[in-house]
Amino acid sequence: MTIFLVTTLTFFLVRLLPGNPVDTFISTQIAQTGVSYADAAAQAQSLFSLDPDQPLIQQYLQYMLNMLHGDFGNSLLSPGTTVAEVIKTYLPWTLFSVGIATTLAFIIGIISGMVMAYRRESWIDHLLTSVGALLHAIPNYILAILIVVFLGVKLQLFDLTKARGSFSPGVEPSFSLSFLNDALYHATLPILAYTLTTVGSWALVMKSSTVETLGEDYVTVARARGLTDGRIRTGYVGRNAVLPLFSALAVSLGFVVGGAIFVEKIFGYQGIGYSLFTALNGRDYAVLQGIFLVLTISVVLANLVADILYSRLDPRIRVGGKSKG
Repeated sequence: MTIFLVTTLTFFLVRLLPGNPVDTFISTQIAQTGVSYADAAAQAQSLFSLDPDQPLIQQYLQYMLNMLHGDFGNSLLSPGTTVAEVIKTYLPWTLFSVGIATTLAFIIGIISGMVMAYRRESWIDHLLTSVGALLHAIPNYILAILIVVFLGVKLQLFDLTKARGSFSPGVEPSFSLSFLNDALYHATLPILAYTLTTVGSWALVMKSSTVETLGEDYVTVARARGLTDGRIRTGYVGRNAVLPLFSALAVSLGFVVGGAIFVEKIFGYQGIGYSLFTALNGRDYAVLQGIFLVLTISVVLANLVADILYSRLDPRIRVGGKSKG
């Protein structure tokens, strides 16, 4: 039901945007090539299968019927290219960059949060808390601009021109170390931006969860039994404090598919966010609908995985559920 409602809402919302693919194409052709309106309109008529004057209800019913048959349509900006091919081309690069960044931020955040909790009111707690709050408050596109300005322009530590794209021109994608190194080079700056803007929230949540867990009775009993701090930290505190974060991690991984439209555009990284930005500018309705559909499905599945994962990790959830049944 959620997927159906979001798909329906997306269909009508994208058509509320000013302009349409045909008018956008005609305006672009006139501005770039200087052709007459009649010639540009003739080119648009031959390229686009979309009729913007067709009743919306008729367009919607046709779209839903095609979608039920697994046909998401063709890209309006790239005639002959299906929406499935567009998503298949750009989605893996977003999964690669944002997936690595999310994993790094999660691990660093957990470690930092536990350090802050165990060193409460110390200088390192105040320092890490301040840094975490600051990073959490900075939007990822602002940080991406700062990275470009300082690392790319001021300090010249990174060649922004060579880093554009998902991999270097002339390099064939393959399962090899050389291609992996090249892909990592192009994804370094987006990974850095994603990691820095999310690690703060993970650290702060982990600190709060750890502090709460340290006050539980079973931790006091473990100390009274004479267990070592290392055993208590890993077997009692860490394992229970991290449980709420795993469900949040699963949900955040669902949003990975959406990518970060502004970050990928700023760095010229050709992921699904970059494709979404291009489709939005060109009013490519089919691609917009396809990307939002994939995003919706991934978030719905991620929520399901989060519920299942949390019940598996925390035996109390399973016991409580059985007792109520």
